[in-house]
This record gives sequence, C-alpha cells and structure tokens, in this order.
Amino acid sequence: MNKVSLEARNIAMSYGKNVVLKDINLVIGPGEFFALLGPSGSGKSTLLRLIAGFNAAQSGQLLIDGHDVSNVPPWRRNVGMVFQNYALWPHMTVRQNVAFGLEERKLPKAQIDAKVRAALELVGLADYAARRPSQLSGGQQQRVALARTIAIEPQVLLLDEPLSNLDAKLRVQMRTELRSLQRKLGITTIFVTHDQEEAMTTADRIAVMDQGVIQQIGTPMALYDEPVNRFVANFVGSINLVRGRIEPAANGRATFRCPVFGALDVPDGTLRSGDAEIAIRPHAMALSRTREGTRQTWAEGLIAEREFLGEFVRYTVKAGETLFIADQAHYKGCAVYAPGDVVQLGLDPALARVLPAADADAREAHAH
Repeated sequence: MNKVSLEARNIAMSYGKNVVLKDINLVIGPGEFFALLGPSGSGKSTLLRLIAGFNAAQSGQLLIDGHDVSNVPPWRRNVGMVFQNYALWPHMTVRQNVAFGLEERKLPKAQIDAKVRAALELVGLADYAARRPSQLSGGQQQRVALARTIAIEPQVLLLDEPLSNLDAKLRVQMRTELRSLQRKLGITTIFVTHDQEEAMTTADRIAVMDQGVIQQIGTPMALYDEPVNRFVANFVGSINLVRGRIEPAANGRATFRCPVFGALDVPDGTLRSGDAEIAIRPHAMALSRTREGTRQTWAEGLIAEREFLGEFVRYTVKAGETLFIADQAHYKGCAVYAPGDVVQLGLDPALARVLPAADADAREAHAH
C-alpha cells in the first residue's frame, strides 16, 4: 500500500461566532499512527471530519500526499472513516456490509469477493461472513467496520473514538489488535480519543487539543515528561503542580522558591523571573521515614489517604497547605504508610518540569 503524508496548514473553522478550530498546523508522516487527544468540545472530532471532507474550513489548506484536497468532496479523497457507532447496516450480512463500498465503486464481482475475503481474514472474521451485526459482539462489530473501511484501500484511515462503546477489558484487547493491524497495513492512521491511556498505548505521536487549539504535539513519552503548559501536564497523566516564583541564579540556572520545599535549583535557566509552577509526576515523589535520598529536597508531610492499586500504592500527602500525590511501587515487604503517619516527602528537582509564569494562575499551590 502506498503510504502518504497528511498536512494541515493554518486551518480555521467556525460555526457562526463559535470558533471551533484555530490556526491548526500539523504534519503527519507516511504510515504514522497519529492520535488527536482532548476533552469533549476540544475540536478533535471536528478536525477528523474536516479531514474526511464532511466539514469545510473557512481558511487554510489540507494536503494529502502533497495534494491540496481542501475543496475535494469526501467520495474523491480516498479516505476511510470508522465511526464511533460503527454505522453497520443491520439488515445486511457481514459480507454485504464489507462489500458495500466496493459495490458503490462498481468493481467486478470477482474482485469484490476477493477483497471482502481478504479484509475479513485480516480482522479474523472470515467465518462470520453470513451473520448479521445483531449476532455479533461489540468487538466483532468494530472489526466489521474496520474490514469495510480497509476493503476500499483508503490512503488515510480515520478512527473516531472506535473503542468507546466497548467494555474496559475488551477495549484494552482491541487497542492492541488495532495497533497490530495498523502496523501490518502500514496505512497512515488518525485516531480520535478523549482517553489518554488509549492514545499513549497506540499512537506514534499525539496532538493534545483544547478549545480548538493544538496545545502540544509529541511522542507519548515527550508529552508525559515535558508538557509545555498546565493543560497538557494535567491532561496527560496525573500531576502535582506546585506554585512558587522563579529567581535568577548566578550559575546561569534558576532557583524556584515555594513555601513547601524552599529553594530548588531548576534545570532551565532561560525562564523569566516571576510567578511560575513546577509540575512533577506522582511516581517521581519519594516517601521515607527519614530523609534518605541525596538528590531530593525534603519536606515533612502527613499521610491523608492511601489507595492500594496492585502494582503501586497511591498516597495523598499533606505538606504545608498543599496536597501531593505520591505513587510508590509495591512489592512484598516494602514500606507501607497508613493515614495519619508522619513521613518525609522528597522532590528531585531534576525530574520537575517548570511551567512558564504566563501559564500559572493566581491560585495557591495545589496538586491534581
């Protein structure tokens, strides 16, 4: 299959006075599995439908394989879309559903039969061709919708929250199958989801969206480790946000001062002086009876809550007036703390991400 790139240039779209997409710019590489991640109303499904041709932008360009398709109707874009509700014809068999798009293209019957058979084999449903959608599980219906789209051999595959109707266990299984299928086909794929875990386990890269704006584009690890602002830090994983001030330091680095931990030597000395926040992941917070680590800056805290989650224990720790989340790996014989215990809470400045002053608000230090 010919792998193609997709590019959005300065795309803007409104419904009357309601702006839903603002200056969207992104480049998706040939054969890339790309996710659009964001909360409800962030513009991710609107952007997906715009790529499909169901929505039209007021300005900007959309290029597929270097060709501007901004004014090309959906049926001429060679883009396949799998909808959230699968959109299967209930009165048709699985085979008829998969064949539908091919018959619309007036292909010879023998060619249709071969393509349908190949698509159903690819998704593991060759033995279900004679069944109707009502005789299938949710996961099987999703596979039929995928097979129907794959059969027409689109240049770009669009997936609009295709796993949201499945139960939690099946969702995990299907996202693995989806990723495996995408790798096998090598087709450029764009996947819309509001579920950060889904995006991070399937996508090569992710665009995090909020209020019609792309906040950040990067690999799952880059977004997790190096969020550019408070929204991304909060939306991609759990986070502790600590309010304080940046002060210039003589060594070309910077000092972050906050009530709980005092002065922290932070990695980026290019930040402007003034109000700021540091973001630190719960698993990067240390807990101890005594101040054991040399990398950490320590503060005394009180265990407020404890949740046992199998692989780790999640503690809510009150230090000063701030609640922190600290995730500690669990293994047999490890230290366990109870609500009410006094502990030492450690923060390694090298693992903290400083967010710029413009992104911090006037609220007191807090954790999410």
